[in-house]
Amino acid sequence: MQILEMALIVMGLGFFEVISSIDNAIINGEVLSKMSQRARRWFLLWGIILAVFVVRGFLPFLILWASNPQLSAIEVITATLNSDPHAIEAMEKSAGVLMVGGGTFLIFLFLHWLFLEPKHYGLRGEKTIHRNGFWFYAIASVMLTLIVWLSIKMNPMMAFGAVVGSTAFFITHGFKENAEQMELKMMDKKSGMSDISKVLYLEVIDATFSIDGILGAFAFTLSLPLILIGNGIGAIVVRQLSVKNIENVKKYKYLKNGAMYSILSLGVIMLMDGFGAGVPSWVTPIVTILIVGYFFYRSVKELNMQRGRKKSEKE
Repeated sequence: MQILEMALIVMGLGFFEVISSIDNAIINGEVLSKMSQRARRWFLLWGIILAVFVVRGFLPFLILWASNPQLSAIEVITATLNSDPHAIEAMEKSAGVLMVGGGTFLIFLFLHWLFLEPKHYGLRGEKTIHRNGFWFYAIASVMLTLIVWLSIKMNPMMAFGAVVGSTAFFITHGFKENAEQMELKMMDKKSGMSDISKVLYLEVIDATFSIDGILGAFAFTLSLPLILIGNGIGAIVVRQLSVKNIENVKKYKYLKNGAMYSILSLGVIMLMDGFGAGVPSWVTPIVTILIVGYFFYRSVKELNMQRGRKKSEKE
C-alpha cells in the first residue's frame, strides 16, 4: 500500500469518525457543560485513552478475529500488518462475511434515520419519506431477505453475516435510545449522580455510538493500524469538540445529513465488496469527503442566510 493511499485512508477514517460522532459529541457536550472543570479534564485525558486504545483499538480487532475464527489472535494482527501471506489469504476469503454484515448494519442505520428520525431536511423527498416512516420496517425486511438470498448462493456464512448485521443494528439502536434517556437524567441536578459516575457513563455511551464508525472503517481498510490511527484521530477531535466547541458545531444543521449519506455510501461499498465487486480503496475516502463537504457547504450557506436575515431585522 503506497504512502499516499495510506494517508488518504487515514484522513477519510478520521473525517468519517468525526462526522458520524456528531450525536455523541452533542450528548457529551451538554452533559459536560453541567460538570466541574476537573471532571472535564478527566474526560479528556483518561477518556481519550479509553476511547482510542480500548474501544477503537480492541473492537476492530475483535470483529476481525470473530470473522476469522480459523486464525489465532497473532495471525490476525500479522495479517493486517501485511507480513503473513497465509493469514492474509484466509482473511481475504472470509472478508465477504464481514463486509456483508457491516454493509447491512450501515444501510439499516441510514434507512432508520431517513424514515423515522427527526431531521433537518437537506434533500428533496426527505420530508415525504419521513411522513411515511412506517415503510421502514417493510423495506428493511425486504432488503434483508434479498441480501440473504443473494448471499446463500455465494457463501452461507455471508447470509449469516447479514443477519448478524441486522441484529447488531437493533441492539445498538436500543442502547442509543437508552443513552438519550440517560442524558436527560444526567442533566438533572437532582439525579444524585457524581461527576465521575457521569463521565464513566459517557464512556459507555461512547462505546455504543462508536459501533457505527468502527464498522464503517472496514469499508476503508482491513488494516488494524490504519483503523486505529484514523479512528483515534477522529475520537480525539470529537472529545475536543465536546468540551470546547459543541455550540458552534450545532450551528451547522446539515452535518448529520452528511454523516448519514456517507454511512449509506459506505454500506453500499461494503456490500459491493462482499459480493466481489472489488471497489478500489481510494474510492471510499473520496466519496465520504465529497458527501460531507457538500452538506457542510449547505450548512454554511444556511447559516449565512440566517445571519443575513437577523442583520436585516436589526436594521
